[in-house]
Amino acid sequence: MNAQIAVKIKSGPSIMLASGNWFDLLDPWNSEFTIEDIAQGLSNICRYSGQCKYFYSVAEHSIHVCDTVDEFKLEALMHDAAEAFVGDITRPLKQLLPQYKEIEANVEDAICRRFNLDKRSKGIVKAADLCVLAAEQSHLMPPGADFWAIPAKVQPASFEIGFLRPEEARRLFLDKFQSLHR
Repeated sequence: MNAQIAVKIKSGPSIMLASGNWFDLLDPWNSEFTIEDIAQGLSNICRYSGQCKYFYSVAEHSIHVCDTVDEFKLEALMHDAAEAFVGDITRPLKQLLPQYKEIEANVEDAICRRFNLDKRSKGIVKAADLCVLAAEQSHLMPPGADFWAIPAKVQPASFEIGFLRPEEARRLFLDKFQSLHR
């Protein structure tokens, strides 16, 4: 007997979410998911594939990106929301997995539609994400990991990393979402 644990094949490969809902990776638009599912996933995923000094969640990173922008704050908070369902894959690995990038783009689109996010925010959010990335790398990674920032003219953002426990990152992410959601 072949048992599958928390994975099922419906119209496509699906994962069970903490809420008990199923998320179809090939049909994210018709999947049942909530902001709580996103917060749960992001708060439990460590940035940099865990290759940093201390646990630092994608949820905490997302809060910092949100706090760095003056406009499109909700979009900044949600910029990595797809990772709640597909994981935080390192850029070098993404380059080797073209189908992953397509799946991630579809999940991002489903999230944008579900939460009515403004796609015009991409440039502003990406710039803020890079500023946060430069600051994170100088604090979380071995010396020199932020070598790319100066030639790229990226000014590291100014914020304090809290190394939040997943429960705290989840709560703060949800609080921030509730204050911004229109």
